[in-house]
Amino acid sequence: MKRNLRFYFALMFARGTALVLKLIGRKGTSMPGSWAIILCPDFIGRMPKPKKIIGITGTNGKTTVSNMIEDVLEDNGIEFMCNRSGTNVATGVASTLIANSHFFGKPKCDLAVFELDERSAPNIYPYMQPDIVLCTNIFRDSYKRNAHAEFILDILNKEIPKGTKLVLNGDDPLCSSIKPENDRVYFGIDHLDTDKKECDNIVNDVPACPKCHGPLVHDIVRYHHIGRVHCEACGYRSPDIDYLATDIDTKDMRMNVAVGGKKSEYPLLNSTNINIYNALAAIATLREFGLSEEKIRNSMEKMGISETRYSEKEVNGRKYILHLAKGQNPIACSRAFENIRNAPGKKSVVMFLDDYFDARHTVENTAWFYDTDFEFLNDPSIVQVVIAGARHHDTYVRTLLAGVPAEKIVHMRDESDTPAAVSKEADTVFILYDVYTIRLANDIRDKMIEREKEGETK
Repeated sequence: MKRNLRFYFALMFARGTALVLKLIGRKGTSMPGSWAIILCPDFIGRMPKPKKIIGITGTNGKTTVSNMIEDVLEDNGIEFMCNRSGTNVATGVASTLIANSHFFGKPKCDLAVFELDERSAPNIYPYMQPDIVLCTNIFRDSYKRNAHAEFILDILNKEIPKGTKLVLNGDDPLCSSIKPENDRVYFGIDHLDTDKKECDNIVNDVPACPKCHGPLVHDIVRYHHIGRVHCEACGYRSPDIDYLATDIDTKDMRMNVAVGGKKSEYPLLNSTNINIYNALAAIATLREFGLSEEKIRNSMEKMGISETRYSEKEVNGRKYILHLAKGQNPIACSRAFENIRNAPGKKSVVMFLDDYFDARHTVENTAWFYDTDFEFLNDPSIVQVVIAGARHHDTYVRTLLAGVPAEKIVHMRDESDTPAAVSKEADTVFILYDVYTIRLANDIRDKMIEREKEGETK
């Protein structure tokens, strides 16, 4: 698109907004991009863009994978722009383009890495064609915004440009079916000892063949609909994998990735299935970008999972773990619950599951609780469940229905009361929080640690 007077007015106004925000000490805001799009709705299309663009989308894991890709690129001295400090919707993309451009809009670097919200595809892809799009997975998410997994799949099929190369999760029947005419590669995981034959989750969004809608046979089930499948009626099956994770060693935290028959070793940053997929997704995307396996491996040796998603502290032999569990996302919460159940030792679970915005203006929609596997919390190793927040009564009822004994559950409205409620019996305290309540979770953990230290001095 050609640049016109309206575009330049929007660009200058957005720059002025960014300058004011900087002067008052606000960083990482999407407000400049918001004003740019208000004043010029096709602003992203008119704004000059870098020579190469990598997009990362999908229901779960896109922030973790984006951060990993960006860390590897930075470690290798490759200049790029990214929306790590902004948002993953159109306004965040616009703000990133503005912040990383010269006065009249020319980009300062030749590469952009954008985390892209899948629901926002109609506001982004018509104005920007990424060279590579990675999709981590497709699951049901917040009902109010994302409806059903097939609704999101339909949006991506309509909006992703035809010339974009795709890096797709080959173990996800929904994800692997995106934009079938596009050039693509698949990533997936070889046999794991934890593989199952049947889904033990409440939700499996792919019970029928995506091609003929007949009965689908699940050869391997990892979690929900993730695994390997085939249809005996029409011959549909999971695709062959181009980037295959093999020889997963959770003791030494290593794995091999087979590409074209050649294996290369990489570090494991986290032993959970979803984070193995996340690491593999980052490796596949970086290899498709053109980075060598040696450079990727050397950079990953220095990395860890973003502390906004997972972090640990240990005091007096007790671990305090912050673990993201997205509000209104039944899949993400189910994964967190299963991770806790599988962790060693005795555990207390502190849950702040309210979506940040709904906690302020709460609604009656609790349907997602009943798609979430609270049943994983009904385990002898979990000695206590502490629930706090605006919808603590609803969460308490769902936890009871999952079979967790009432004597193990404590619930309250005020999150600040949780440190005093946590049992001393646990070896590990897991604190589950929503995307936008990381500060609350950190504050609560710090108070728990203070109490632990005070107990030591007394």
